[in-house]
Amino acid sequence: MAALAALAVFGLYALTLAPTTALWDASEYVTTAHILGIPHPPGNPLFVVLGRVWIFLLEPTGLPVAVRVNLLAAATSAGAAFFYFLVAHRLVTPVVGSERAALVGAAAAVLLGGTAYTVWNQSTVNEKVYTLSVLVIAAVSWLAVRWRDRRDDPASARYLLVAGYLVVLGSTNHLMSVLPLPAMGLFVLATAPAALLDRRLWSRAVPLILLALSFNLFLPVRAAQDPVINEGDPTCEPLDQNVGGITSSLLLDNHLWRVADSSCEALSYNLAREQYRKPPVTERMAPFSDQLLNWYQYFDWQWARGLDPSELPGTARTPLTLLFLLLGGLGFWALARTDKGATVYLGTLAVTLTVGLVYYLNFKYGYSLAPEIMDRALHEVRERDYFFIAGFGLWGVMAGLGLTWVWVVLGSLSRGGRGLAMAAPVFLVALFPLVLNWRWASRADDYAARDWAYDFLVAAEPYAILFTNGDNDTFPLWYLQEVEGIRKDVTVIVGQYLFTDWYPRQLEELTRPENQRAYEADAPGSFYPDRAAPTRSISRLTHEEMDQIRGGVLGEAQSVPFPRLTVTFPEGMSLNRGNWLALRFILDSYTERPIYFTSAAGLMNELGLTGFAVREGLLHRLDVRPLEEEPRPGLVRGSPAYGGEWFDVPRSLGLWEEVYTFRGLRDRDIWFDRATLNVPWHFYALALQLSEVAGLYGVEEERIQALREASEAFEVVAQGGRLGTPSAEAPD
Repeated sequence: MAALAALAVFGLYALTLAPTTALWDASEYVTTAHILGIPHPPGNPLFVVLGRVWIFLLEPTGLPVAVRVNLLAAATSAGAAFFYFLVAHRLVTPVVGSERAALVGAAAAVLLGGTAYTVWNQSTVNEKVYTLSVLVIAAVSWLAVRWRDRRDDPASARYLLVAGYLVVLGSTNHLMSVLPLPAMGLFVLATAPAALLDRRLWSRAVPLILLALSFNLFLPVRAAQDPVINEGDPTCEPLDQNVGGITSSLLLDNHLWRVADSSCEALSYNLAREQYRKPPVTERMAPFSDQLLNWYQYFDWQWARGLDPSELPGTARTPLTLLFLLLGGLGFWALARTDKGATVYLGTLAVTLTVGLVYYLNFKYGYSLAPEIMDRALHEVRERDYFFIAGFGLWGVMAGLGLTWVWVVLGSLSRGGRGLAMAAPVFLVALFPLVLNWRWASRADDYAARDWAYDFLVAAEPYAILFTNGDNDTFPLWYLQEVEGIRKDVTVIVGQYLFTDWYPRQLEELTRPENQRAYEADAPGSFYPDRAAPTRSISRLTHEEMDQIRGGVLGEAQSVPFPRLTVTFPEGMSLNRGNWLALRFILDSYTERPIYFTSAAGLMNELGLTGFAVREGLLHRLDVRPLEEEPRPGLVRGSPAYGGEWFDVPRSLGLWEEVYTFRGLRDRDIWFDRATLNVPWHFYALALQLSEVAGLYGVEEERIQALREASEAFEVVAQGGRLGTPSAEAPD
């Protein structure tokens, strides 16, 4: 029955599965699993290797790589449902006193745990690596119960050994996997404390722990082979023969990057996730009460997300939120009456996954909470409900146990021996999350991230340099290049990563003539005639010279010569390390490689180059010449009311009408992640601006009208969709 329940859950996730990649970290994880690359710290070696094996095993299906990796998220969550079914069945049996009734109760528990909004939404796309950790937590919970039931058998120690091994092995995926340890420790102390003093147990446990930890060695071994994506370059070798004695720290916002000079410092730096530079938990980034409120906000989403589009609590969802809060509490209460030991384990686990995790994570103000705090830097950059996925799933299981207890109580009030049958309609409550979360949790037909990235990438001319602002903007581009093989010739540069020591070196090496990937004029995504490949890399700097670059304020004006124009940077202008490296890459490449930016804000603005931007569809091409005096054919400048940008109208219209694709972008009912509303907003703004400059260029009215209609459609999506939360302001 547990297998059937898991298959049913897997079927639900497969039915609502994302058909391709998604925003945030999904593209990074799909890509690094496909190429055995190194994702952002801590590197997640277990996921990368498991993902690669999974991709290989599903090769005969012919499914796209992204779908295969998304199915890994679905399968690991369904695996967690399998173990939670076994746990729930074992624990609910004494409550109901019937094997058949226990199966019904376990099924209700798994249904509620599997359809909680965040659990479901994170199981239909591999946005993070957390579903694998959820599987570890569920498996360890089952092993704990099995060990307790068989603790008098000398062979029962193997359950503890396997549980410990899974926890440590899971830590090489994500530290979420270690969260059962406090519950496991208290459970053993409350059940058979002598087990912790068993030397034979520890003599077998230590080698298993070391074996599990050794999985981290994948990182330096693979990093030394220089995969295309090698974040942090966590090697255990000297970084460069030319780099000696350099020890410094580079600060970007809240990210600290360090130049390493010892053999394994880069590896330890990655594993410790030091780049994120979180303050100690005693230094709260927001009041603890606000952090708890943020958790409750996310809990409020779990059981009836579709009842009200508002992110905030205190809406039409509140009655069901309180109902499921009560049912979970009843589950713990009913369990405490029949199994105090299991209550210790599950209660400790629940506290760890809620209050304990809130305290440890120490978030800023919630993304959509505390609107009176106007400084966005004091808020999280996105909603963080996925960090609590394990806790929400566990609470769903406990709510299922509570609902089963209510069923038994109602059944006992009925006469004639058919009490349970008469009370069975109470289980309709277990269907609420399934019905009310479906449209918000489902990612079926969501091509938004893939097509958005495609529209950026294919618009660039052959061998272009394309500057992005942040890593999350870039991951879908990496996915297209490395997984779908589209436009590998384009050098995509993450502006945020230029503050590191390892990334500029990797860019220089990847763009050397012997390593430069060719433009294929007849390949998918290629819309330009072929051209000669560049004769040198994007930089003439040595690695040692790159490492010496630091930022600062200009003490005097500096002039930078371009082929057609000299750009002067005024005295007092601040240029950081990333700015200087970007500028050097531009100067060293300008004559051989077209230069593009995904936005005129951010890096392009920091460099003072926005006055030389020419729009080619979504992209901003750097054209350093006096545009007013030497306009190119087809160039039209929009009015200040529409941004006042220069547009290459023929190329922009050609891209919009013949090249761009908008699946999942133009007619979305719900855009559940408001932090990514800039995606449809890009297309809304572009269609609106194009409609104006096309009119100035003399384009026929019907084409202009089509652009206006498109802008109206994208505006609806940019407001959150027809059923989403309206947003009166353009997103940041």
